[in-house]
Amino acid sequence: MEPTRNSHATLVDLLDRILDKGLVINADLIISVAGIPLIGVNLRAALAGMETMLKYGVMKDWDERTRAWESEHRKKVEITAISGEEIILEMFGSHYYSQGIYTAWRMGRIYLTGKRLILYHPSFEEMLFETPLEKIKGMALERENYFTGKERENLCLLLESGDVVRLHALDTLKLKEALEQRMSTLGLGWEEVPGLAAHDERTAIFLSQGEEVICSGKMWYLMSPRGIMAESWKPGHLYLSNKRLCWWYDFEGKVGFEIPLDRIVGSSVGTRDLGTALKGAKVLDVVYLNQGGKEVTSFSGEGLSEWEKALNGIASGKELAPAFEMETCPQCGQEAPANELLEMGCRYCGWVSPRLKRQLRQSALDRATR
Repeated sequence: MEPTRNSHATLVDLLDRILDKGLVINADLIISVAGIPLIGVNLRAALAGMETMLKYGVMKDWDERTRAWESEHRKKVEITAISGEEIILEMFGSHYYSQGIYTAWRMGRIYLTGKRLILYHPSFEEMLFETPLEKIKGMALERENYFTGKERENLCLLLESGDVVRLHALDTLKLKEALEQRMSTLGLGWEEVPGLAAHDERTAIFLSQGEEVICSGKMWYLMSPRGIMAESWKPGHLYLSNKRLCWWYDFEGKVGFEIPLDRIVGSSVGTRDLGTALKGAKVLDVVYLNQGGKEVTSFSGEGLSEWEKALNGIASGKELAPAFEMETCPQCGQEAPANELLEMGCRYCGWVSPRLKRQLRQSALDRATR
């Protein structure tokens, strides 16, 4: 084989070549001092992707033993976890776990059996989530922008206890349909709850009787000085309900600030430096009435213009702010905020308005011509 030189090759090209074709290192190294050999190294090594290794018979026995052990181990674990139950559907999935300051999507395998919905981690033999089917009282699909930048669907379940559970599956829509079909077969009742995505595990703790969340989102809050601590920005979640505006402090696990709706005077969005690291960030200032007169509290996060419209609408005496006026999706008939339908599409069926389609096409053309 004749060596070749490519001055434009990158590290990715090198790794791809090594994993695809493989690399064999055959070297004899002798370390000498003053002409006297002291240390000898005889090196024989092969570096390649497992597919290439197995193609040439390298590590074949090890691979077969490992696969056999994994197959037998998983079979035993699954039988132990769901013994005596009919498995209707099985797929890879995850559950959104939130306890105190710990929030994360915990991954495992979702099992829909004849009696339960389960998320199980076979390797650790741990039940991450389970609920009897008769405890499910409502469900809805939620669309969110994942940290990868891609949009995905989650299944939100309202349980008999009032808790809201969020699940994601390899095929979330298929999981929802299989769940609905099984519950219908068992004669169990449930309802579609379009606003379910606005609720989470925290709302079950602080919502009062008859209180419903209209909108929620992650939000930083400018906390007032406490003791020797100066004012500082703290992470949490902001909730707008039919009774109040409140902010949940993730670190302490409690409501850190709240205003009854009838005390909100107005709001405005401006720019401000959030410390020395973040300059010119958007900030939502909310003006409200307190015992000493008018006061201002500040938040920073995403969608501040929509929050501003909603709060100003409430301050002007409207029952529901214009930013959250509900409309019916022309394709599936589900209700959703009007601005969301026009600007993002339907979270339930994926319908996209003609205006948004034109905007997306134009954006694609602009990127292609750059």
